[in-house]
Order: sequence, then C-alpha cells, then structure tokens
Amino acid sequence: MPLLLRQLLLAAAAATSLNAQALTQTELQELASSREWLNLGHYHPNTFSDGYTSQADDSDFFLSPNGKTSPEAELQATIIAVQQPGAGNDHPACRFPARNRWIRSKLDLATPESRQCPAYEEWTETLNTQTVTLVFAASYLNSPSSMFGHTFLRLDPPSDDETTDLLLANTISYAADAAAHDSELLFAYKGIFGGYPGITTVQPYYEKIRLYSDIEHRDLWEYQLNLTPAEVRQMLAHAWEIKDRNFDYYFFDENCAYRLLALIDVARPGTNLLDEVSTHAIPSDTVRWVVKKSLISEVGYRPSAATAVSYALDELPEDQQALAAELANDDIKPGAIAGKLPSTAQQAAVLDATYEYVRYQSEAEEWPREQVAPLSHSLLLARSQLPQTSTPPSPPEPEVRDDQGHDTFRASLSAGRWGERNFNELTLRSAYHDVLDPPAGYRAGAQLQFFRLDARRYTDNNELQIEKLTAVEIRSLSPRNQFFSPLSWQVGFGARRSDTGTDRVLAPYLEGGAGGSVRVSPNGQAFALATADLELDDDLNRGYDIAPGVDLGVLYQSDRLSALGGIRSKAWIVSSQHRQDQAYLKATMHWSRQVSGFAEWAREHHFDRYQSLWKLGLHIYL
Repeated sequence: MPLLLRQLLLAAAAATSLNAQALTQTELQELASSREWLNLGHYHPNTFSDGYTSQADDSDFFLSPNGKTSPEAELQATIIAVQQPGAGNDHPACRFPARNRWIRSKLDLATPESRQCPAYEEWTETLNTQTVTLVFAASYLNSPSSMFGHTFLRLDPPSDDETTDLLLANTISYAADAAAHDSELLFAYKGIFGGYPGITTVQPYYEKIRLYSDIEHRDLWEYQLNLTPAEVRQMLAHAWEIKDRNFDYYFFDENCAYRLLALIDVARPGTNLLDEVSTHAIPSDTVRWVVKKSLISEVGYRPSAATAVSYALDELPEDQQALAAELANDDIKPGAIAGKLPSTAQQAAVLDATYEYVRYQSEAEEWPREQVAPLSHSLLLARSQLPQTSTPPSPPEPEVRDDQGHDTFRASLSAGRWGERNFNELTLRSAYHDVLDPPAGYRAGAQLQFFRLDARRYTDNNELQIEKLTAVEIRSLSPRNQFFSPLSWQVGFGARRSDTGTDRVLAPYLEGGAGGSVRVSPNGQAFALATADLELDDDLNRGYDIAPGVDLGVLYQSDRLSALGGIRSKAWIVSSQHRQDQAYLKATMHWSRQVSGFAEWAREHHFDRYQSLWKLGLHIYL
C-alpha cells in the first residue's frame, strides 16, 4: 500500500477511534477488482484494451481524478474521503452512502456516532420503503422511446400501515433527458447514438399510471422483488448516489432497463444481471432475466384504461354495444334506453360502460370539456336512478405475461426457390417480434424488427448474396370499430435486392404506409394500407425511384398458427415507369415458444414477367 494511504488510514482510525485494518497493495487491488466495487462504480472491462471504464459520464460521480478509468484509484480516494472527520450533506460519506456502507463492512470500520446526513436521511424517510417492485409497462409502438416497453421500480411502504396506498408510493426510473421540442425522429436518432444524458428520477406511482396506463394504453405488470431489508437499503443508498448524475442514454443497451439491472446487482451481489446483456437490453428480456434469477416473490397485473374500457364494451351484446355508441355520440339521451332494454341490469351495464368510455376519451383522446361534462353528467344521473348492481367487469389477467413470450433473438434456416433458381437462406434477427411469431406475450397486430440479415446461397453456382438488411421495420395493425378508430401504419428502412430489369442489385430503401384494419374473426383482421417506397441506387436511371402503392391483406394470429396473405401493388414513377404486382401467403406453425416452422409463397409480376417464390424453413428463438 502507498505510504500516504496507509498513514491517512491510520490517522483517520486514530482520530475516530476506529480499528482500521491495514491493507496491503495486493489487498487493495483485490477489493478494487471485486464485483461489488465494480458494480458500485459502474465499471466494465474495456473492449479493446486492459483495464476498466465506468459508464458514469459525470465527473461529480468520482472522488479521484482518475476515477473513471481506475477502480483502484477511486477506491483509494473513497476510503480516505469517507473517513474524513465532519458531517453534513456534502461529506463524501453522505454523498456516497452505498460506497461508505460497503467500505466500512469490508474494513470493519464503525460509523462515527456524530455522523449525520440530513438530506439523505430525509429522502429515505420520505420514501418509507419496505419492499421494491419491478414494474413493466407494455410496449407502445406510437412512441420510439416505448416500442420495447419500459421498466421502473416502485418503492412500496410497509404493508401493515393502514394508510398504505400503493398509488402514492414513489418510483425510481431512468430515462433520456430529451428536449421537449425534439421530434420523434430526432429522439430516435439521438437515443440510438447516445445524444441524450440519462437521468434517474423519483416520481409518485400514480403519475406513472396516468402516463402509461391512462394515456398510452399500456398494461402494467408488477413484479415484487424478494430483497431483504438490508438489500433494499443498499439499493436506495446507491439510487441516491446516481440520481443526480449523468449516464449517457443509449436506446438499445444503456437504457431504462439496463440501469435498473445495475441497481439490483448492487443490492444483491452475485446476481450478475448485467452479464446477461450482450448487444441490447430489451425491457421484456430484462424482466425474464430477473425472473430466471429467482428474484420475484409475486406478480400482479394492472390493465390499462384502454384495456378495461374495451373489455367492458366487448362484454356487451352487439345490440347493447350499438346503444352505447349512440349514447357516447349523443345520438340518443340516457333516458331513452329504458324503452329499449327491459332489464335494469342491462341498462346499468350499458350506462356504466358508456360512462367509462367517455371518461377515457376525455383523458386519452382529449375530447373537449364542453362535450364531455354534460354527457357525463346525464349518464351519471340516469345511472343513479337505477338499482345498484355489480361493478363493470374487470379484464382477466392474460394467460401469458410479456416476459413469458418467445425470446427476441431469432435464427432461421430455410430452403426455397426464386424463379428458376434454388437457394438456401440464413436469417438472423437481433430483435424483436413480427406478426407471424408466436403471439403470446406480445401485442396483437404489432411488429417491430431491428437489425435483421437475410443471406442466401444459390445452389446452382454457390453464389452468396445478401438478400435483405433490415435496420428497422415497424408495423402496427389495430382494428377499428364503432368506439375506437386507430390508424394502422408501417415504416421500414434498410437495403434489399431490387430488380432493375437487367439485374438484381442491393439498394437502400425507405418504405411507409398508413390505412385501416377491421376485425373479421376473434383471431383475424383484414387491412388496407396506402404505401410509398423510395429506393436509391446508381443502377437506376436517375439514381432513385419512388413508388406509391397499396397493400391489402388478412392477418390471422393464434397460439398454434399465424398466417398472412394478400396482394401488393405499386407503380414506380421516376426512373422507369412500370408496375410491380405481387400476391403472397405466409404461414408459421408454432410448435413451442422456442421453435416454429414456416412456409412462404409469392407470385410476382414485374418487368412483364412472372416469377414465383417458394420457401420452407425453421425459426429458433434464443
């Protein structure tokens, strides 16, 4: 051990009557390389060199000038700093209570009786935390920041407190500190490439429910962690250390879920949840890892306002649904339903469901108050004149939770034929789900794929080709009905093989579309989308081409079989004016949530010739 450090340790021990254990240089290095200290400093091994670098991007997080890249220097500085005499909010032991607690336990140092940290003590007292619950908010495709879902921690007060209301419990979450005026596109770009600082915030749970459940239509899953009281205290202590510190935010890995895994690793050493992260940390995957590590004591389900309202309306017979729609649109007055429904129980059910629907629309869709207020009053007045019956039905808990769906990485092997050529194909997809994957645990009609590679080997000459590189592909097919009119849409970009008339070249593309969808069966929907494609390539006459078009199809999703069929037509209007028409049919048989078999057929008319595609293969989810 350096002489200065030894002298300072002994001096601090003498000054505070502590029994400081003398450390050798080897012992200091061992402590600095321990998993607990590396977790506290958010240190990770360098990819291309020896040593470590902290993911913290805030100089105030370190006590040593070399702290970001030297766990040993930071430990040495922290040992000295926490033993300095004095107290108060600015004392290093108060700024870093988790580090202080860990160091004192390792060196067998007692805490001075005079040491007080008013701000930290008031903070923990206000949080009043007995247990911690990991909350998962389901995916929400209409926001780039929420496409994979979101996780945060709820800090639950003692359960024996008669005044306990979990809605008033506080939460800890980590998110990008984005500018309010940034567009969704700019947010996606900066989020991917680390353009935002990440911040840890504390908010009441009811604010989270209003944001995720009431406004963004997202169901919540609540996973109570089985942390001991000491582990809860250590988690809160480390949350205090990082709550005002900057950690650059990255959409795919260093995101909301990643930071929570780091907190759990600090609370319970040895869980090593961050070891599960490779190229990305998708919130649903991180919940799977927490469950796999046996960190969960119980699971709860909180349906969103949209789920609850939809379920209450769906439970009504069709004629009563029609009445509810007329009431909501103010086409008939509440008093008129007495002549249409003989049973007071039926009348009450219609009025209850309509009122909940109107209230939901005022929150989520921002119906104007001058429309909602008198309508709500008339519905409540009519309802008050009927006998009290059972409350509106609550949505049942889904049979499969979001963390129990298929894994998000997918590898596929297939054999097929395109035109006159046979091929073998390998497909690798980093994340996340498409509409033909096993649907359990995912949103119906939703598709989100990132970083997908389709590579072919043609058997006639062993030619290897990249058939398609998908950077992002999103599709949201949401059926419309008399109560809800969501937009169905799609967008994607990457590079794909394009027929120029004389050759098939790999051309960058951007595609999009919007339209509507209607349910045709409990598991099926039909959709119609107006589309637009842009391709860029030097082999095109003008270097680019644009094609407006249409995509008409039917989607069927069930636990055993998913199928998608339809027709696409588009007209290229810039480089070479021609049409491209295609009929297609795809089907996937789900043998389990880990393995599926799939088949695909397409018939295409392009440049005055017909060609067919046949493909048969296997999906494996990892």
